[in-house]
Amino acid sequence: MDFNLTEDQRDLVSLAERIFADQSTDERLKKLAQSGADLDAELWGRVAEAGLVGALIPEEHGGGDLGLVGLALLVEQQGRFTAQIPLLDTVVYGLLPLLRFGTPAAVESELPGLLDGSRIVAGALAEVGAALPAVPRTTARREGAGFRLDGAKRAVPWLTVAHRVLVTASLDGALAVFTVDADAAGVAIEAAPTTAPWASGNLTLADAPAALLGTAEAGAEIAAWIVDRARVALAAQQVGVCERGLARTVEHVNTREQFGKPLATKQGVMLRAAEAYMDTEAIRVTTLEAAWRMDRGEAATEQALVARWYASEAGKRVVHACQHLHGGTGSDIDHPIHRHFLWGRQIDVTLGSGIQHLAALGDLLARVPAQGGNR
Repeated sequence: MDFNLTEDQRDLVSLAERIFADQSTDERLKKLAQSGADLDAELWGRVAEAGLVGALIPEEHGGGDLGLVGLALLVEQQGRFTAQIPLLDTVVYGLLPLLRFGTPAAVESELPGLLDGSRIVAGALAEVGAALPAVPRTTARREGAGFRLDGAKRAVPWLTVAHRVLVTASLDGALAVFTVDADAAGVAIEAAPTTAPWASGNLTLADAPAALLGTAEAGAEIAAWIVDRARVALAAQQVGVCERGLARTVEHVNTREQFGKPLATKQGVMLRAAEAYMDTEAIRVTTLEAAWRMDRGEAATEQALVARWYASEAGKRVVHACQHLHGGTGSDIDHPIHRHFLWGRQIDVTLGSGIQHLAALGDLLARVPAQGGNR
């Protein structure tokens, strides 16, 4: 893979950086938190108006065809500025599945709202104790030409502001993927305050009408396809969180003095910062490789798991190092570095533990036939 960005990719990054730097400032984020709002609606509108989401989709739909690599670069910028918009979820759980598995009629009717920011999508694939259960406790049954869902999903990111929810459910004992309108009869949503910096909510479905995504027979494959892309997008967001958190930290240790010398002159400080830099770059290259392979139509579950492991384990190390190197100010929840710590840890929790990633990766590799004695 060539890690040098194309001109179109550089333009996307430059535009996104300008918008986030202008709108998602420390002062504005502080005011947003004080207001109790989770969604920066003004910024979300500006991102949509600038065509950043549209730049990702294929040219046949009027887009810039920048694909998953483009999404990775875009949410990296979001992570750098800890911008509180449902960009990742709306693209991963709404836009990408629609274009891949939706009918032509569904694409025609739903695509405009996803591109102009008027439609927000949340993903409710996980259940308590399992990121993607093989047989969800949420159940589905056929009713005429449609389906009805019963069950519950907890702490779903961006649920309280979503217009549609992507839901996994058990249909005839097997996993299937459905879309549910947030305002439909039988759908109950309540706020679920968490440490996460996004509008989480609890979802209860009671005989709720739903539309099947793709086919029932391919439900497990569809869900896995979506989860792989969610992993890569979260890992890319972690790159941005870590990168700017580390930049803030480097600035701090170069200006903060102890015994008449900058903290950066201490060998222990330099080593800790250098390790954080290497961890951040490891997340970046593994994430971009996974996204690149997916854009090429190659199988990339293995690469997505590797990126997921680095984003979880290395990302956690980076945000802890950044907070630690800030000393006493690192424990101030009003200090900007705390947002990077909070985002980094929340992404870590969302991705799951490193042991889970390694177990899944080991299981995947064990099922790959040996070739000449080597993988």
